[in-house]
Amino acid sequence: MSGADEIQVVQFGLGEEIFAVPVTLVREILDYKEPFHVPGGPAYFLGLTDMRGNGVPTVDLRLRLGLPHAAPTLTTRILILDLTLADRALTLGVVIDRVLSVTSIASARIEAAPDIGVRWNSDYITGVVRDERGFVVIVDIARIFSTSEASALLGDIAAAA
Repeated sequence: MSGADEIQVVQFGLGEEIFAVPVTLVREILDYKEPFHVPGGPAYFLGLTDMRGNGVPTVDLRLRLGLPHAAPTLTTRILILDLTLADRALTLGVVIDRVLSVTSIASARIEAAPDIGVRWNSDYITGVVRDERGFVVIVDIARIFSTSEASALLGDIAAAA
């Protein structure tokens, strides 16, 4: 199988759900450290994470997806992602419950996002893959944060950092 027939992803967990993002978006995976609080943002915006002297806007992906808050544990991580939004590039920290694996998924195994029957907004889903644990939801992180409200907030914070 050639590389064009598969994608590499980082699989991660939020509660019982398993998600994945393309490896090409992931700059680093950091151990969780409490972000520096910046007041005035929505509940899912946690503040800034220091990454070698740069302040990276950091969000709680659980809250952004409408899941309940969970206290950080020893497995909590921050994915540092490089996203391309409609009008700019953005480096963003995303707090997740745990990293599960870095793996390749055959493109032929990726099913279209269902229109109904899932609790996630299908606009944010690139596709789903069945595996031994159930479904892995491949998310379009850039789309999750490209709503006008989220994009404007993160753009303002990134510019200030």
